[in-house]
Amino acid sequence: MLKIQNSTDLRNEEESTLKWFLFLFYTISVLYDLFYDIVMPKFITHSKIDVQNVFGYWIYIFLFGLIPVAHYLFKQKKHYLVKYIYFITYVFLVVINESVLNLGKSGTYGTGNVVEIYWLLLAPIFVSKRFFWTVSAGLIFKYVLVGIIISSPNVFFPITMIIIFSTFAFILLNRFLAYVEAVKKSYNQQLEGIVKGVIATLELKDPYTRGHSERVAGYALVLAKEIGRFSEEELLSFNYACLLHDIGKINIPDHILMKPSSLTKEEYETIKSHPTVGAEAVSKVSGFQENIEVIRSHHERWDGQGYPDQLKGEEIPFLARVTAIADAFDAMTSSRSYRSALSVDEAYRRIIDGEGTQFDPQLVHSFQKVFPIWVRIHKEITNNTENNFNKIVEEII
Repeated sequence: MLKIQNSTDLRNEEESTLKWFLFLFYTISVLYDLFYDIVMPKFITHSKIDVQNVFGYWIYIFLFGLIPVAHYLFKQKKHYLVKYIYFITYVFLVVINESVLNLGKSGTYGTGNVVEIYWLLLAPIFVSKRFFWTVSAGLIFKYVLVGIIISSPNVFFPITMIIIFSTFAFILLNRFLAYVEAVKKSYNQQLEGIVKGVIATLELKDPYTRGHSERVAGYALVLAKEIGRFSEEELLSFNYACLLHDIGKINIPDHILMKPSSLTKEEYETIKSHPTVGAEAVSKVSGFQENIEVIRSHHERWDGQGYPDQLKGEEIPFLARVTAIADAFDAMTSSRSYRSALSVDEAYRRIIDGEGTQFDPQLVHSFQKVFPIWVRIHKEITNNTENNFNKIVEEII
């Protein structure tokens, strides 16, 4: 399951939806008020135009003033905030307007607005429960507050109608969420199959790395979860990147990859090309762009002596720093063609010794906290790679 809100195609689709939503919001709001306050009194009911109602159009000065704010947020890729800003501003302004116009005239307070129905019924198109509950609770709050200010019992009817429309909208939202979840699950299963196929191909080429990708992903997920900065979708996306962190080794000749003795300088330079080759290999694959730095930069060092870009300190992408510790730990505790595996305790000591030189000092401190879990992963995945790995990943996420 990849982080949907970070997918370029889906982000563009959401931006397009939001633009249409705002266009309809302005159109419906203005036309409704013009019809209700001017057209209907003059041409249908032949009554006097209520100047106080027309005075309420000051609200649109503020609402149209939000257009530059929305434009700025679109440019900053924070379009998801726009709908909240518009709704909260709308509710705030309407509370002020209706309270001022109806203060002391509670018996004549007119209730209900087509714009509010618009908010309720179109809230599900954003497929966000948080926004849906913001709209539903916000409109109920609006009527409760206005009712208290003007001491009018007339607010009970619109509150009841909001609850009814909210129930209908909630049913729609759940259907949308079910469809989205089904698409995400299907996409995730297909991507998982591709990733496992690539890993299997790599392991056929280099049997000494069998299980390495799964173990590194398991270690890295535990460490990333300990940091507490990532959502479930972000962790799952990171998991796929970790599984493919060595994909570039497919390009390395077998006689170098499985050489039982020390590498020559030229052979080592060939080995060092695998992060760049791997990053390039997945650069055009939808869904990996957000974590491609994990593949490219997992051999960078905190002191700037790593490869391929000699990045230093916080220049190294954060999740690549996480992966670097996981990769080094598994490399040390796995048998290779040129040496036997080290014990987990010896690997632990070497990670600690690498603090501030090879590894991010703060991440080393976090590594110390999760080390007991890493020991468990090492034992369980080594005994039964696929089944235990999947179980552990589910527990981590």
